[in-house]
Amino acid sequence: MDQMWSQCHPRTDEELLECAALGKSLNRLSQPTILTILAANNRPMHGYIIVQQAANSPMFGGRKPDATGIYRALKRMEEAELVKSWWDTPEEGSAKRQFELTEKGRLCLRRWIDALACYKMTIEDLRVSASTALGIDVPPTPYCAHAADGGEAD
Repeated sequence: MDQMWSQCHPRTDEELLECAALGKSLNRLSQPTILTILAANNRPMHGYIIVQQAANSPMFGGRKPDATGIYRALKRMEEAELVKSWWDTPEEGSAKRQFELTEKGRLCLRRWIDALACYKMTIEDLRVSASTALGIDVPPTPYCAHAADGGEAD
């Protein structure tokens, strides 16, 4: 589990298949968010609870994510063997699907840690390049108007 990944991109096709969504696009950050929630809780969780906790994650910043999207991500992650699931059927109440992180999911989350660091460096390089292209100084503190105004369009 202490294995370090020194490169931003998978070196082989096999490494890419270990965590197929790794590095494809930033809109895939729901995957490391879900993996992080499962790892932090270190126990099986109902999908509804995962959705609730995702809302409080840095990815969603207090906004409830689309539950359908989270469940789709969980299904893809189960197909990739990053999580496993089963139905919890209590004697009273409705059945709920439980999700649990697998060892492969833990390794994928470890790879995400390094990939996110690479994203951060790449994004900062892009900020510098974009600022240079516009002939402006790089803003010392990133300003996100979308987050500042609650996500409302002007």
